[in-house]
Amino acid sequence: MNYRAHDLKREDFAPLEKSQLDEVVARPSLSYWQDAWRRFKQNTRAIISMYILIALAVFTLGGPLLWTVDASKQNLNQTSQPPGLAKHALVVSAFERWVLPTDPSRPEYGDLPPEELANPEGLRAAEAPNTQSVRITWRPVAEAGGYNIYRHTRPPTSLQDLGLPLGSIETGNVHGYEDRLNLKQEDYFYSVVTTDGFDEAETYATLQLRPQLAITREHALEQGLSEDPRAGDTVTLAFYPLGTDYLGRDMLARLMEGARVSLFIGVIAPLAFVIFGVAYGGFSGYIGGTIDNILMRLADFVVALPFLLFMILFKIAFGIGPGESGVIPMLVALVLLSWPATARLVRGQVLQIREQGYIDAARLMGASNHYLIARHILPNTMGVVLVTFTFAVPMAIFAEAFLSFIGMGVAPPTPSWGSMCNEGVKTMLSHPHELILPAALISITVLAFNLFGDGLTEALDARMRGRE
Repeated sequence: MNYRAHDLKREDFAPLEKSQLDEVVARPSLSYWQDAWRRFKQNTRAIISMYILIALAVFTLGGPLLWTVDASKQNLNQTSQPPGLAKHALVVSAFERWVLPTDPSRPEYGDLPPEELANPEGLRAAEAPNTQSVRITWRPVAEAGGYNIYRHTRPPTSLQDLGLPLGSIETGNVHGYEDRLNLKQEDYFYSVVTTDGFDEAETYATLQLRPQLAITREHALEQGLSEDPRAGDTVTLAFYPLGTDYLGRDMLARLMEGARVSLFIGVIAPLAFVIFGVAYGGFSGYIGGTIDNILMRLADFVVALPFLLFMILFKIAFGIGPGESGVIPMLVALVLLSWPATARLVRGQVLQIREQGYIDAARLMGASNHYLIARHILPNTMGVVLVTFTFAVPMAIFAEAFLSFIGMGVAPPTPSWGSMCNEGVKTMLSHPHELILPAALISITVLAFNLFGDGLTEALDARMRGRE
């Protein structure tokens, strides 16, 4: 249909109603960082790892405000306790030496050979067993020259499987024994073997006992468990949700304290060498030419230096002896020997960015070198720098854990996850929680940082934006 100019009216130029607009498919205008955050949120693994890192930060910084237990306080009444709920203990009197029962009608030494000696009979507990002491007694064997006492945590099957040798009684008329060796609230099998004074008989008697958890009145007062505890009372012991270590120190408090030490090293060292690497690599890439070649050969030389050897040399140079904490030498070694990787990455980015058209346009407009670096070059390398930092943190945490594990990093009693693993190895078979808990935190933290770094790599990749 053709319209002449005089047929057009003013109403023909009125805007159309929204319902009459054609459908438009358009992408919302987003900045580089907004678009990166949008892609990052679509990565489920990265989001989960981010929440884990936030929880770790809350555990490290906010945990001590809620759990105010002293990480260095020892409780020798509850050593190597497994994770669990609060326990109740029987209050007992202070230790008094037990006079072993003796039968004066029996001779002290016998004349029978060991194969003819009888089996001890009537083996029983002299009084209610508890974790302060276990006292056992039996009827003396005729012509016995003494007795050997053993303790096992499982039923013995033969004379060669009686367990831990507790002690020997060298006279045949004594028929009792007191055990005070690291008693716990678990089943014990006490075995008594008759001897002729030297050799053992071919039979033995076994008694199964389970000591009741007990605490002396003095210790109960010292720990503030009761205002006026008396023998026979029951008190609630201190609560250790993640158990205790071999010195009775709270594992939860030590894990929090160790997290602060490990994450301090894991963040400060990468922050220092990443900043140095950015400055070094940025300057080298922007200047280029002979200076760039010289600086990169220096970086190659640093890469070839052995980290462990220089860690030992730094410890000697700082005058740190065996058993002393080597945190400062560790930080120095990490910073001085870990920057080349960041410098290489930033140099490559700068070499690429400085050839872009907008850099030439800025130069034509009279921009100085300082302006170009601060306004155009460094901001465009921040994605690579951020990703590098997220991968450097778990590397530093793992390095601290390894050095502390072999005794060259954080030294006890200062807790760190690595030093706690070093201590936990000694009891890993009998009390595995002392090793599993710090090792699990190291593994979870390193894995979370790596997944977080992978997510950032994908989110900050500008090429991903063009594919969508």
